[in-house]
Amino acid sequence: MRISIITPSYNQAEYIERTIQSILSQEVSFPFEMIVMDGGSTDGTLDILKKYEDRLKWFSGKDAGQSDAVNKGIAMASGEIIGWLNSDDTYLPGALQKVVDQFDANPGSHWLYGNCRMIDENDRETRHWITWYKNYRSRKFRFNRLLTENFLSQPAVFFKKETFAKVGPLDLDNHYAMDFDLWLGMAKMGPPIVLWDYLAAFRLHGKSKSIRNYHSLFTDQYRVHKKYDSGRYLLFIHRLNIVKTLAVYRLLDKLRQSRSGK
Repeated sequence: MRISIITPSYNQAEYIERTIQSILSQEVSFPFEMIVMDGGSTDGTLDILKKYEDRLKWFSGKDAGQSDAVNKGIAMASGEIIGWLNSDDTYLPGALQKVVDQFDANPGSHWLYGNCRMIDENDRETRHWITWYKNYRSRKFRFNRLLTENFLSQPAVFFKKETFAKVGPLDLDNHYAMDFDLWLGMAKMGPPIVLWDYLAAFRLHGKSKSIRNYHSLFTDQYRVHKKYDSGRYLLFIHRLNIVKTLAVYRLLDKLRQSRSGK
């Protein structure tokens, strides 16, 4: 079995080399490839990609955003299994071997998710309590639970290319919750493999799209929910989860501002 890792990128020179190294350093018993789809970076990203071009595939040029980059990368992929790792996130050692072992043991499964740590700009683990909460929510998969709150961490999700062909491509007009849309589409095909192990690290930093625009993120997730279910009860639960999470985000914003003296 072969695995392909798709990395959409745009002006992430500060982090992308750590992303690349976390992939290329994986010790595996199978072939894998890394495909970087760059949106035309001007910050030194291309110089970093050239350093590794004998070990990965990369393409740079204007695109229609992150979803477009991932769609194009998956179309080029030769692997049966797809991983999607953004250019500021990382895989943990041994992640890819664990993923393929699980798919080999469960050949009828369409997708898989594991646990994910949260790290800061300097690779230090942070927000342990959010990690604990996501692990708690994801320990047993339920479609309705996912429908009302996206508790999955995108870097720790893997899926079969043939499954993506049936439920994809990513919606180019959905800029914040395209992964949530994909998870729900795959969940309609069948439950995931739940791998109770840490596979990846999601990086929190000031330029993160989801951190800077979390109101838009939740708006898009709610819209995706209605695509799959319009029942009033579950929509109400989803709204409650949004209110709860926004309250936490506002608290974190206040704490950050107080620490920075603003």
